[in-house]
Amino acid sequence: MVYCIIMGFCALLMYSIGITQLRSEKPVGFYSGEKPPEAEQLRDVRAWNRKHVMMWILYGVTITIGLIGGLIVGDSLLLALLECGCLLIPVIFMILYHRKLVKDYLI
Repeated sequence: MVYCIIMGFCALLMYSIGITQLRSEKPVGFYSGEKPPEAEQLRDVRAWNRKHVMMWILYGVTITIGLIGGLIVGDSLLLALLECGCLLIPVIFMILYHRKLVKDYLI
């Protein structure tokens, strides 16, 4: 039960970051400690924001899939591997994708 609450909260947090960024008129950041670029520095602010929104929403989906998989697998070593895969591997892809977006959208 505690597992479900914690993982559900994490997924909701990722969804809420995505929704908040979707509503933003200003360029959004990646939450990696760097400041978001100014609107004048981007080719398309709306596309920049949408791409970042999709990253966070997909991360929430990945956590949700890990939650469901964890319920199926149960308490075992496989659960630990599943959660590491669902929590850590997407972050690596998000960092790489953010770097690609910086190259594509920064003027």
